Amino acid sequence: MTYDLRHLLGRAVEHAATYRQSLTENSGKPQVGYYDMRAALAAPLPDTGSAPEAVLEELVRVAEPGLMPMAGPRFFGFVIGASHPAGVAADWMVSAWGQNAGYHTPTPAAAAMEEIAEGWLVDILDLPQGSSVGFVTGATVANAVGLSAARTKVLLDAGWDVDADGLFGAPEVTVLVGDDAHSSVFSALQMIGFGYRRVTRIATDGQGRMRPDSLAAEIGKASGPKIVIAQAGQINTGAYDPFGEIVEIAHAHQAWVHVDGAFGLWARATPELKHLTESIEGADSWVTDGHKWLQVPYDSGFAIVRDREVHQRAMTQWGSYLPSINQGDRVPSAFVPELSRRARGMPVWAMLKTLGRSGVAELVDRHCGFAKQFAARLGAEPDIRIMNEVTINQVIVNFGEGDAAVRKAATEAVIARVQQDGVCFVGGAAWKGDWVMRISVSSGETTADDVDMSADAIISAWRTVRANR
Repeated sequence: MTYDLRHLLGRAVEHAATYRQSLTENSGKPQVGYYDMRAALAAPLPDTGSAPEAVLEELVRVAEPGLMPMAGPRFFGFVIGASHPAGVAADWMVSAWGQNAGYHTPTPAAAAMEEIAEGWLVDILDLPQGSSVGFVTGATVANAVGLSAARTKVLLDAGWDVDADGLFGAPEVTVLVGDDAHSSVFSALQMIGFGYRRVTRIATDGQGRMRPDSLAAEIGKASGPKIVIAQAGQINTGAYDPFGEIVEIAHAHQAWVHVDGAFGLWARATPELKHLTESIEGADSWVTDGHKWLQVPYDSGFAIVRDREVHQRAMTQWGSYLPSINQGDRVPSAFVPELSRRARGMPVWAMLKTLGRSGVAELVDRHCGFAKQFAARLGAEPDIRIMNEVTINQVIVNFGEGDAAVRKAATEAVIARVQQDGVCFVGGAAWKGDWVMRISVSSGETTADDVDMSADAIISAWRTVRANR
């Protein structure tokens, strides 16, 4: 099948630019829902193929009405970045170059760029020099990688080689995790064979922070290998665990400390907020995302491990057909589960080069300021309650009076109204016996005017719901 390469890729650029430019107007919701999209796409597999140009045009025509404007300035439903154009352009090049970046000698550019990006990430996050970084799809896999390294080390210390001999017959590992940990942590525990129920849950305070006294009491009951999972940035409140006390207690019991910091670890990049993560560098592994505050396109997550050798031991693959490795070589696939993988380090390199240290800090500071702006605007309205200490980019809000069921109904009604109006997108969540609206500020496109416009829409929705009750 023949086609004009420049015309095909040029049309893709035109469509992409047109879509991105439309996001300031359309920031609230898809034009059609899932069931309508499924009906529009339902068709048997064609017997013969179509011209690539025609497929591209059909893809854009059919898909765009069902796209959530996540890259727009008023999407606050989840903590995700807006896929900065510099990262998008680099990611396009990754796709066009088609490098399988699993090994260093076949793809030297991809491997070398990932190695440089690794050093930059450790530097900007001010973690122990020499820590290794696995470039993975996101925090769920990053947690699995970090916890796999933890599993390897604590069982080796107990005389068991889990990577060679598996978990059957292994010493039991006690996993201690805060009661308000993110679901990705439990998913990771499931993936690596620990199970999401076979954990010791540690009590938390009203903001979701792990209580050191509860950790001390529970870890003191455990014998054998231990892993403690702390959190930097609770998904609803944005709260940070007290890392100094946690690390001291855990290491006194020879436990590995793993930190889930999918978005909150980026506070390390700004002098204004770094105090929230005090002593976090004393942990043994950390997780964060590139497709959140760094604004890298999906999929981009980082598994960071202090002990490079343990990290590699937990992940390394081998085969007679694979290139030889010289002492000191950094092999990208040695730090992640995949051998076949896209060159994820390239967009990361591009975004760190584009923003620089000061640009990342400014972005994080600006978003946290916008969260405070949201809280001030909404908190001034009668019967709207801010339910968290707004210390970072997260705001949770509750509406109405009465018992929890009445407040939940009011809050759900406001969320539905906001989503229907389409000025911005927000979501809901359960929190400490209440139902709340979650506002997550993490798009690089968001401005103070977008916050005011969105706050106006939320207040208007609440007034309408209140008037109709």
